[in-house]
Amino acid sequence: MYFEQYHNNNNDYNNNNYNYNYNYNYDYYYETDNFKLINDDTFKILPRLSDSSFDMIFADPPYFLSNDGISCHSGKMVSVNKGNWDKLTSLHDKHNFNKRWIKECYRLLKDTGTIWICGTLHNIYSIGMALEEEGFKIINNITWQKTNPPPNLACKTFTHSTETILWARKALKNGKYVFNYELMKNMNNGKQMKDVWTTGLTKPSEKTQGKHPTQKPLEILEKIILASTNKNDLILDPFCGSSTTGIAAYKLHRRYIGIDNEKEYLDLSIRRYKEIEGVQELQELLQ
Repeated sequence: MYFEQYHNNNNDYNNNNYNYNYNYNYDYYYETDNFKLINDDTFKILPRLSDSSFDMIFADPPYFLSNDGISCHSGKMVSVNKGNWDKLTSLHDKHNFNKRWIKECYRLLKDTGTIWICGTLHNIYSIGMALEEEGFKIINNITWQKTNPPPNLACKTFTHSTETILWARKALKNGKYVFNYELMKNMNNGKQMKDVWTTGLTKPSEKTQGKHPTQKPLEILEKIILASTNKNDLILDPFCGSSTTGIAAYKLHRRYIGIDNEKEYLDLSIRRYKEIEGVQELQELLQ
């Protein structure tokens, strides 16, 4: 796997040589040199972070698909409801929600930075509109094609087997941003990487410390981070959940801040971080 080659060629990383260059007066729920978690409402925290602080933002916001419907998980019929955080009462509320946090992300992102947002038909069209309304330009529309999606129990639609990941930059005249084109090409056997990424759902090995209802595969986040950041860059996830973004960032020698209002998922994030930290330390000892 290309990630292993990348990791082995970057073992000179030293967390203590880099500082988080933003002003933030708040107690972290969990903190190491390069992995920080904040337990609060993201709308309370984002305004307290400094302008142009982050090299990349990844967001997996609420999809607002919790409508008392049913789905299939591990061969069993289950509710699609994720939690109260995944419910809204109107289209107007949904779009205002997306505009609020995207506006803050514009302020927090460096002019050379980019933002990635994951969604489905339930929220992605609002997100695309909100991005343009708040001053972003969409670079790519990535389709994540799932090789093993849950079956469609209602049999009234095609099986939902994709999610969309929008990649955007600030719509500045002559704006420049990070895109590691050659690296992506090398990862794709010397061919240009396309905007359809095919993987399975999140592996059981990535859920050994617990589960989050919308946890993304580590492979997807590793690709995103390698494509649009460099070593030691600072990454923000305003809806971090179980911190797959942070785990990928740590593995790839980037710095990370995650925000979530659910302690349960931040505790899961900490367990995942400690697990991968131990693996990383062992790998370095064996090299």
